[in-house]
Amino acid sequence: MPEAMFKHIVRVAGTDLNGNLKLQYGLLRIKGVGYQLATFIIRALGLSPDLRVGYLSDSDVKNIEGVLANPLSYGMPVWVLNRRKDRASGSDLHFIGADLMYVAREDIEREKGIKSWRGIRHALGLKVRGQRTHTTGRLGRTLGVSKKK
Repeated sequence: MPEAMFKHIVRVAGTDLNGNLKLQYGLLRIKGVGYQLATFIIRALGLSPDLRVGYLSDSDVKNIEGVLANPLSYGMPVWVLNRRKDRASGSDLHFIGADLMYVAREDIEREKGIKSWRGIRHALGLKVRGQRTHTTGRLGRTLGVSKKK
């Protein structure tokens, strides 16, 4: 490949990707794209996994964004998506980037609003998923064992 075609930074789905990374690991830098989804995207578009991100053509970038916009139309399994059976629409969706952060924040606010156990834990700033809190997750100054004087 000629050096003139190489781009050091490639913008895919609103994220700047390092052109020196291999394609699969470059796609992992996009928020909402995991290892499995990156592999499926490469296979669906027939791209080489050894290709560097900097050598992607503009049409390849558009195709990748098209797959990210609607993965199910490219034959991806439903379990790859990060939003299955959405509350509002009832359909299987996949969010990336700022949309993913917005939806997660909305879910937490909904939990707080209905005063569920998880919502209360979020509101208090405590651990939500059943972790121990006796010794870990402390905020502020911690004092180990203090000696009596």
